[in-house]
Amino acid sequence: MPAPTNRFKTALTSGDLLLGCWAGFADPYATEILGTAGYDWLVIDGEHAPNDLRSISAQLAVLRSGASHPVVRLPMGETWLIKQVLDAGAQTLLIPMVESADQARDLVRAMRYPPQGIRGSGAALARASHYADIPDYIATANDQMCLLVQVETRAGLDALEDILAVEGVDGVFIGPSDLAADMGHQGDAAQPEVAEAIKEALSRIRAADRAAGILALDEDTIRRYRDWGANFLAVGIDVVMLAQTARQTLAKWRGDD
Repeated sequence: MPAPTNRFKTALTSGDLLLGCWAGFADPYATEILGTAGYDWLVIDGEHAPNDLRSISAQLAVLRSGASHPVVRLPMGETWLIKQVLDAGAQTLLIPMVESADQARDLVRAMRYPPQGIRGSGAALARASHYADIPDYIATANDQMCLLVQVETRAGLDALEDILAVEGVDGVFIGPSDLAADMGHQGDAAQPEVAEAIKEALSRIRAADRAAGILALDEDTIRRYRDWGANFLAVGIDVVMLAQTARQTLAKWRGDD
């Protein structure tokens, strides 16, 4: 029996628009609820949300049989951490601040068993192999790994063509806020020069036959990024959704005098 098919990776190659949402509560109960909404993919965020290996593992478990594919964003592309979350069952990783082809190649190798990579082969202990119930897991897992790299600096944009040429990079996610900050605009991605850089980057990614991703929260920007070629597009953040709805509900009833 082979490793489970990564249906998100397969869908990315179709070029169809895949809508996602950020899961930032770092809690399996909240992520399970979010999983009922029907998003194509959900980011379990280990960079800016208070997640650790156990909370990531618990969220992977509640999403295991649902319609929303879990994408784990790590705080950094460390080989030991990649190994742990893959063993916990992740098949798709989003790695921030990628700025060179060498960095991308190292990430590809960290996600694969030898001879293509350096992933440690203790899969019998892991959810990924259904605890040794998938006899062919190690032999078949490499093909189901999906690597999404975040390009979110001027250095990353300068190296974009080289990054896109790395075999095993399935998609590039543009980080608009960090890119804007690196360009001197304090996270304001609406600035014309930032918007133009994003537009050009999305076009270059799609022209290289890779998936292009980005996050936006307002309707006009979402539509703009979609029209510019983004095909895995995050349109919400769960903690922001809760905060906005809570504030709006209170404002409504406080003002109903």
